Amino acid sequence: MLEPDIACSRIQIRQPVKRDIPAWIAPVAAILVLQTAASFLSRLIPIVSPSLIQDFGWNNGWVGYLAAINTAGSLFFLMVGTGFIHRIGNIRSVQWGVLMGTISMALFFSPIVALAAVASFIIGAGYGVSSPAGSEILQRYSPPSIRNLVFSIKQAGVPLGGVIAGLTIPLLAESAGWRVALLAAALLAFGMVALTWRLGRDVDTPARSAQSWLGALSLHNILTPIRALREGHDTRRLAAVGGLLSATQSCWFTFTVAYLVDRLDFTLSMAGLVFAIMQAAGVAGRIVFGWLADRIGSARVALSLTSVGSAATTALLALSTQAWPLWVLSLLAAGAGATAAGWNGVQIAEMARRAPPDKVSEAAAGSTLHVYLANTVAPAVFAAYVSATGQYEEAFMAAAVCSLGALALLARIRPH
Repeated sequence: MLEPDIACSRIQIRQPVKRDIPAWIAPVAAILVLQTAASFLSRLIPIVSPSLIQDFGWNNGWVGYLAAINTAGSLFFLMVGTGFIHRIGNIRSVQWGVLMGTISMALFFSPIVALAAVASFIIGAGYGVSSPAGSEILQRYSPPSIRNLVFSIKQAGVPLGGVIAGLTIPLLAESAGWRVALLAAALLAFGMVALTWRLGRDVDTPARSAQSWLGALSLHNILTPIRALREGHDTRRLAAVGGLLSATQSCWFTFTVAYLVDRLDFTLSMAGLVFAIMQAAGVAGRIVFGWLADRIGSARVALSLTSVGSAATTALLALSTQAWPLWVLSLLAAGAGATAAGWNGVQIAEMARRAPPDKVSEAAAGSTLHVYLANTVAPAVFAAYVSATGQYEEAFMAAAVCSLGALALLARIRPH
């Protein structure tokens, strides 16, 4: 029989194994939350604008004007704001962008339309922070083996913010009024910033040399994002790819519902269902193509697949008729969401990888400028053509050609 002390010595006590959370999880999660918050605020404008117009007696055209001013705010920041990012840090700059946009929502409570325009511009500027600041953080922290996936998850926050806004704000506005809906939206945005606030202090790098606000508005600084594209490895072509794919994507997002209602005799609710399917597939598509790019080790191949899918689904939409059943159009919309809207994360990740290490945010800003300009110009040209000819089909075919143009450019981008 064993002595008690010998028996006890043979008993092995298992200590709980502590699994350290990878260092990249927290900053990536924070950027996803903030990207979703910034997108959520921007999507509020087209949702609440009709209520503002009805209550304050504004011209109906202000729905489009406020959306355009919102985009202008984003473009303004992308041209002059990278110095601001370096001055206060990447995560902190996105947080302040969301906070300023949230605070500016108070201007919507005034019947003065110019104040609503100011609020739209500030919200747009806050949204513009997220791409260059987020790209630098993700490039620094994401593991190379899953970098495309990480960037794609971050970009999934864009449609996710739209889904949250679309599901919550109209219901609140109908049940409690648009003012209560805006207050609830402000609380949600503040909460998302508060959730990530401490991380800004822990993750952000020391500020570079401070730039004066007058210097930020100089022509030399405004051209910095464009110069950064020249310094990378085929980053100018990659930025043009983003612009061309964005042109097709913006036409789907802007005109699908109108086409289904005007040409295919869908009810507005059924057209909205198809649109929602496309948005949901966009979230999944971004993540899937990010995973695929990492799996095969080639962002160019993944982007080429999205270009082919984007061109094919857009051409099929142009060929659709009233005889096509709902389930076919729903599948087509899902395919378009996954491909025509599935390229963003992979393109931004590849841009960050090819940019000079000290110019990641500047190159991301230059690339996003191409995307935003395409988002502005393509729908305007599409609308002008439809207004002049009444032909949606030919306009969608032209949008499909933009995706084929992206495919041709990708073939000319050298491996790196």
